[in-house]
Amino acid sequence: MERADAARNRAKILKAAAELFEAKGAPNVTMEDIAKAAGVGRGTLYRRYPDRSSIAVALLDEHERALQEKLIRGEPPLGPGAPPEERLAAFYAAMVELLEAHSHLVLGAETGRSRFETGAYGFWRVHVRSLLPPGSDALVDILLAPLAPEVYSYQRERGLTPGQITEALRITSRVIAEPQRS
Repeated sequence: MERADAARNRAKILKAAAELFEAKGAPNVTMEDIAKAAGVGRGTLYRRYPDRSSIAVALLDEHERALQEKLIRGEPPLGPGAPPEERLAAFYAAMVELLEAHSHLVLGAETGRSRFETGAYGFWRVHVRSLLPPGSDALVDILLAPLAPEVYSYQRERGLTPGQITEALRITSRVIAEPQRS
C-alpha cells in the first residue's frame, strides 16, 4: 500500500512532467525541471523514477492499457471477430491516434532501442503476430516499425496528416494480408 504522502508526490511528479513534456517536448525536459515544477526534492523524484523515460512510460501506461483492453475485448474490427487485415488496419489507426495525442510522451519513453524493452511493445508484437499466417515472425517488427515515434514525428514534420499516415498503413495491412486470400 502506497503511503499518502508518496501518492501525493507521485501525482505531483506525473502532473508536472506531463505539462513540461507537452510544453517543451520530453527530450528537452530535465529531471531537475520536473523536480522543481513538482515541488519535490531530487531524491524524492529519483527514488520513484530513475530517469525521464521512466516517467514518460508511467504517463503512457494508462493510455496504452486502454488500447490493449480494446484489442482484447473491444468491438471488431479493433477487437476480435474481424478478418486479420481489418484488425491490423484498425490497430494501425488506433496507434496513429495514440501517437498523435501523446507523441510528446512516446518520444520520451520509446526512443531508439528502449522502445523494444517496454511492456507495451511486447504486447503490440504479440497482437500483430496473432494476425499473421504461420511463419511470418520476421514481419512483426517490420510491421511495427512505421509506428516508431521518430518515424511518426518525422512524417508529421514533413506535413503528412494523421489521415494520410493511417491510409498508408491501411494499404500496408491489405497488402500483407493478400497472400492469405490466395
